[in-house]
Amino acid sequence: MDKISNLALIAQMIDSAEKNIQSAKQLLREAMGGQAIKTGAAALSEKALSLGVSEGGKVIEGVFDGQNMIGPDQKQYPVPANYASKSKLIQGDVLKLTIAEDGSFIYKQIGPVERKKLLGILIADEKGDFRVLAEGKPYKVLLASLTYFKAEPGDQVTIVVPQDIETDWAAVENVIKAGGVSDGVLSGSLGDHEMDTEITAPPPSPMDQDDEF
Repeated sequence: MDKISNLALIAQMIDSAEKNIQSAKQLLREAMGGQAIKTGAAALSEKALSLGVSEGGKVIEGVFDGQNMIGPDQKQYPVPANYASKSKLIQGDVLKLTIAEDGSFIYKQIGPVERKKLLGILIADEKGDFRVLAEGKPYKVLLASLTYFKAEPGDQVTIVVPQDIETDWAAVENVIKAGGVSDGVLSGSLGDHEMDTEITAPPPSPMDQDDEF
């Protein structure tokens, strides 16, 4: 079988798998009495709505979406990649943002979600973007984590994902190089549950351009 035939067969198998997943979700919705299954961005946005803002907007609680924090106002607040990597933040984690007098952003992890670890392979797509393929699903990871471990396509990567949330993002726990194990956990990490950091960042960008901050 030539290369073109192989690619066509793979595409057909992926299409079939996607249709089966959609059918399974529909059956599940029907079994649950028509209740919608909330996943991804919708679930994170709803969780953020239940959080608070205090001290005249100086202290804001929000939910980490893989790159940024979503506040109760549904705006995105930039989270430093180094902090997210060292803290191994994952989608659904609750953060507290304190905006200092000089405009610095100080984050603290206050509500970690349940976690699980997966072992996958680092791959690069046609655009050069990196993903970790684990249990048949490609997960996005922060470039800062991959740079620290000097990870390359083909390396085995231990990732951390939410236990009960359907997610597109994962945190990097460790990298197993072709010739052995990497240098270990990210230096400077204060663990999975709590860490403070500062960053002077631009104003939050709204998810809905009609909103005012």
